[in-house]
Amino acid sequence: MTFGRWSFIAAAVTCAIAASSCASIAAEPSGKITILYDAFGTDPEMTKDWGFSALVEVAGKRILFDTGDNAEIFGKNVRAKGVDLTTLDFVILSHRHSDHMAGLSYVLSVNPNVKIYAPKEGFGIYGSSLPSTFYRKDDSLPDEMRYFGGKPPKIMEFGAAWPNAKFELIDQTTEVAPGITLIALVSDLPGTKELKELSLAVNTPDGLILVVGCSHPGIERIVEAATAINPRIHLVAGGFHLVVAADDAIEKIVISLKDKFKVENIAPGHCTGEPTFAALKKAFGAQYIYAGLGTSLILGADITSNVRRGEAPTPDDLAIYRRLASSED
Repeated sequence: MTFGRWSFIAAAVTCAIAASSCASIAAEPSGKITILYDAFGTDPEMTKDWGFSALVEVAGKRILFDTGDNAEIFGKNVRAKGVDLTTLDFVILSHRHSDHMAGLSYVLSVNPNVKIYAPKEGFGIYGSSLPSTFYRKDDSLPDEMRYFGGKPPKIMEFGAAWPNAKFELIDQTTEVAPGITLIALVSDLPGTKELKELSLAVNTPDGLILVVGCSHPGIERIVEAATAINPRIHLVAGGFHLVVAADDAIEKIVISLKDKFKVENIAPGHCTGEPTFAALKKAFGAQYIYAGLGTSLILGADITSNVRRGEAPTPDDLAIYRRLASSED
């Protein structure tokens, strides 16, 4: 008993003497990002398809980021990886495009009460509300010709495509858990003007981990917004929406990510585009992390994955990617 007591005290003293070291160990980021939906990859048990989904396990949370384009394929891929969707802390739907949210019906079939963060829009598919002052009124009309008989509610509520889902709509950049922030931006680019999109930023001792869906507001804008949380960007993963971009535009963005924002590791996928894969791989070298379907990125000071760093898609993957990318997502 004496020996046991002194052993306990010795351990406590050792930890107290090296308090900073103990704290550092406790603060070490642990977790991984597993790609559940994409159009390229090497896992024979999973089905490639255009869209994106990733399970983010970090900071003690299990977060599903997007749900892919097809509920049946998404469910198959989830089962192939042995992912338990019943223990999710929450789901994030980055934006309203089907290739990022159509698999939600499968999620709700196994976890109907999960919290879902989504962008708040005036007439959004996730449900929304607007003050009735949004429309012009004409008092000269008889009541039967006026909306709500001329007496509308102060707030008008609009339904969701999934009426029983537990949506929490995000209108501005919000910290939803300690160290976990949803960056809310709006696209001003042709084709997606006024599209709202959420990106996931997780602050870790090694820097910020940033997961993006399609980057419609612009990957540079998203990264710049992330630097307001932590100027050290440890990892950017997801789709950069450069699938049809010209070489000069790609070069500009690659230089910006590497030289201006000093991004430490890059793990592009989905709508990033083949030429951008190549340009990022050349620029980032060993800090380019392959993130095809089924890949798990092991988070920490030195990010690793369950495939080789910088591994390129196979020729079959590239053919599938080119076919799917023939129309912009």
